[in-house]
This record gives sequence, structure tokens and C-alpha cells, in this order.
Amino acid sequence: MTSKQRYKYIIDWFTINMPVAETELQHTNPFELLVAVILSAQCTDKRVNMVTPRFFSEIPTAEVLAASTPEVVFEFIRSISYPNNKAKHLVGMAKKLVNEFNGTVPDDVDELQKLPGVGRKTANVIASVIFNKPAMAVDTHVFRISERLGLTTHSKNPLQTELELMKHFPPELIPKAHHWLILHARYICQARKPKCNECGLTAWCRYYNI
Repeated sequence: MTSKQRYKYIIDWFTINMPVAETELQHTNPFELLVAVILSAQCTDKRVNMVTPRFFSEIPTAEVLAASTPEVVFEFIRSISYPNNKAKHLVGMAKKLVNEFNGTVPDDVDELQKLPGVGRKTANVIASVIFNKPAMAVDTHVFRISERLGLTTHSKNPLQTELELMKHFPPELIPKAHHWLILHARYICQARKPKCNECGLTAWCRYYNI
């Protein structure tokens, strides 16, 4: 099976079986998603969604967050992984957003990465989800499932995975494909015990057919 054939079969399957694929992080605007994605690093979306409603009720804008302190922010996110670092990143992010971007979340991946706490993965999520740009965010889920399915071949790091996926997925599908892979990895192709008996992709999965 060629890469082109594998991608076609997998894209066709997801198109039919997962027509709606969106982030599970709750948000109502770009600022809220940016905060949520920063909080989600090495933490579950479920836990983030438990924290953000109270956070956004008290800290609704970049301007309010910029005027706050890491100590104050910590009290809202203390149940999140690495709350001390994330509190500092959030305040620093907000200050830079206000001072250099007039409080508006930029749509460019390189510009987004100038914000504290925003790496390439986070920047790609924002560009993809908010601005529908062909940006492929690679987290542990996407990295794992791409190798298992055979969408990538012996990728050594997330950037290598990102570039290979970008090469094969049609640009207009990349924002949705990111969520296809994450959701399938989260609920079916899990790290320790993949649910191959519940998976509709086994016919085209390299891991399953080894």
C-alpha cells in the first residue's frame, strides 16, 4: 500500500465516520482558547474545562489578565498540572498580547510563538481552530497515532511528523484532520491499550497489520 492510498482510505473513513471534529476545549473567543490551550499542556481537556469557567468569569480579557499577577492566577488554576509555571506564562502572555498586539490574538504561527507559554503546537492549534489555517498541531496523541496508522514513518520529533502530515493531507482538510487524529487517539487508539476491536481503520493500520 502506498502512502497516497493509505491517506486516501483514512481520509475517506474519517470523512464518513467523523464528519464533525472540533476541539473539546470550551471557549467563546480567541483569547479564551489561547488560555485554555496553554493550560492543556500535559493536562486533560476535561480538567481544563473544569477550571476555565471560573477563571474567565473573573479574568475575561487579556487586559484583566495582564493587570493580574501569577500569584492571583495560581489560585484559579492550582488543580492544573504545573500551575506555577503556567500562571507566570499566562500573565506574561497577556502583557505581551496587550503591549505588542493591542490585545488581539494574532493569526500568524510565528507571531503567536512570540507570546510566553506558546510553543509551536499551541500556535498551530490557534491558527487552525480560530483562523482555519492549514496548521497541523502535533501533540503526543497525533505523534503516536500517525506512526501507528502509518501516516508517518519513524518520525523522530513532532516537527518531522507535522511536516509529513502537511505534505499528504489536502490543505483544506488539515484543520479538521488535526482533530480527527486527536479524537481517535484519545478514545480509540489509546497509548497503553488501543481498542483495535472498536477501530474502523484496522484494514489500513500499519500497527494492526504488523
